[in-house]
Amino acid sequence: MPIRGLNHAVLFVRDAQRSAAFYRDVLGFREIASMPNAVFMRAPDSDNDHDLGLFGIGDAAVASPAGRSSVGLYHLAWEVPTLADLADHRVRLSEAGALVGASDHGTTKALYAKDPDGLEFEVSWLVPHELIDDGAEMATLPLDLDAEIERYGADRVGALSRVPGTART
Repeated sequence: MPIRGLNHAVLFVRDAQRSAAFYRDVLGFREIASMPNAVFMRAPDSDNDHDLGLFGIGDAAVASPAGRSSVGLYHLAWEVPTLADLADHRVRLSEAGALVGASDHGTTKALYAKDPDGLEFEVSWLVPHELIDDGAEMATLPLDLDAEIERYGADRVGALSRVPGTART
């Protein structure tokens, strides 16, 4: 039975409404359903029922020790269609005080940020398959987003991206 992709993620957060405001205002997610301690959201170009569930568990919740003293999820990666979109997210994340890093992974150009509860996520653009040669290696180098835009073009659609309303191939 093949897996087609990740349909949604659910995060435990201190305050579901505060986190929903962050994902709405900074990343453009839309609220699909809301209850006092739970919010379900859809990414801007998604046709999923929801992409993100936020369950509030209260302000007394401690930060996750995952990666420091326990196993657990490191981060989720949200994909953008173009490098222009990635540049826009760099500005939005910076203005929100959420941007914590940027990396060039060879075939992926990535921004790293943290939400209000310190949960890390990635916003990435994938180099189109036809532009990747056999010698491409995964790496973690500093990202020069302006140079990548000059190299690939601001509006080139990335590898797995699609035009909204069309099926992935």
